[in-house]
Amino acid sequence: MIKACFNQPNTPSSISSSSGSYYSQSQMPQNVVTCIYQTQLCNNNTPTYLTLSWSKTLSSHSLTISAPDMFTTTIPLTSPTLSLFKTRHKPKSKSINHNRKKTKLHWNFTRAEFTQNSAEPHSHFYLGISHNGTLQFFLGDLLQDFTQRHTKLVIFDTNTTQQNNNNCVLLSRREHVFGTRSSYVSRAVFMGSKHDIEIGCGGGALSVKVDGVTRLVVKRLAWKFRGYEKFMVDGVEVEFYWDVLSWVVNSNGNGVFVFQVGDGTVWPEMVGAEKRLMRKKTVSTSSVLQWAEETVESGRTSSSSSTRSSGSNATSFSFLLYAWNIN
Repeated sequence: MIKACFNQPNTPSSISSSSGSYYSQSQMPQNVVTCIYQTQLCNNNTPTYLTLSWSKTLSSHSLTISAPDMFTTTIPLTSPTLSLFKTRHKPKSKSINHNRKKTKLHWNFTRAEFTQNSAEPHSHFYLGISHNGTLQFFLGDLLQDFTQRHTKLVIFDTNTTQQNNNNCVLLSRREHVFGTRSSYVSRAVFMGSKHDIEIGCGGGALSVKVDGVTRLVVKRLAWKFRGYEKFMVDGVEVEFYWDVLSWVVNSNGNGVFVFQVGDGTVWPEMVGAEKRLMRKKTVSTSSVLQWAEETVESGRTSSSSSTRSSGSNATSFSFLLYAWNIN
């Protein structure tokens, strides 16, 4: 029997003692989101693969930014306190020294809004990277506010959207969700549109909903703990892979789910809080990841952030979801 699928609602699922013992309640992650963007920084002739890793716990909220062979830095989004009234830092800028190049980070999360328990903001924020007085990367919906604060910077066309600014392309997203419920909720972007994703596990079956519509139901999950199916979302074919072996064996650990659109599988390098999380928890290597990478012989590739395929494009996207059971 799959305990994670047969527990009553609001009944805590278990997690292995070897996993839970590493975290106090305040350090237990509530959500970790890591995204990789293809952009161009510091006037390099080759693409830059920028990794943003958002992490939220009961006592902290931070963002780790990493560009291969250039810089890695972590910025706090709130003050490190257990107070119920955690304060957010005012807009800031930070200089980064790399081969004597004048690179700066700029951010404002003062009024950022977040979906329930999400570490990644969805509105009222900005994150920018400038080089030699020119804005080269921008994320968020406060571009006008940014330009008013940084009048000396050269800004790219303000009529472009944040996804198209300076050819910025979101290649993949990896998320860790934690809970005791029989469903896990996230959000991903397919072909430029945001979609709400819900994975439910109950009655010995696995269900996948996108925007509230059931796209797939897998019955007899105890025998079909790994698999691959396809479904359509707004006319776009989505390949879905799942691996819930750890739930079948002892209900501990995590389920692994992959959503694939297009021809490229590019996973972000693990940095910051996510890297520490995967070191401390007992995580079995899922064959479903290799399976997803090798599905089509026409060339899906996976690599670390320092070695990417130059053929990545805006029509390809990969979403990897780790669903953890906690007490």
